[in-house]
Amino acid sequence: MSKWDLSKLNEWKAEQFPRGAVIPEAGNSNDYVTGGWRSERPYRDPEVCTQCLICWIVCPDTAVLVEDEKMVGYDWDHCKGCGVCANECPVNPKFGKSAISMVPEGCELKEGE
Repeated sequence: MSKWDLSKLNEWKAEQFPRGAVIPEAGNSNDYVTGGWRSERPYRDPEVCTQCLICWIVCPDTAVLVEDEKMVGYDWDHCKGCGVCANECPVNPKFGKSAISMVPEGCELKEGE
């Protein structure tokens, strides 16, 4: 249980928020757009991807989007560019490389290019 009265959280002024990155309420990550923190972002090469979904399992921000048991992209509002997905992506023996690499934020590469 929170020790703060959160009933008017949306009306708080900056000085009312607790210091030290305290999260006053659990389970609220979808309420905040944190993708702007990125300096790099993951790029997935669909030709190399084996759809193992390890990226989905290890993503700490649940930013890997999956539909019909296939990785279909990223939730850019919540991907912080940590690189865990790229680091854990296994090497595809057919191509000799991983499907996910980190690229500078703003890079014009899109999946399929």
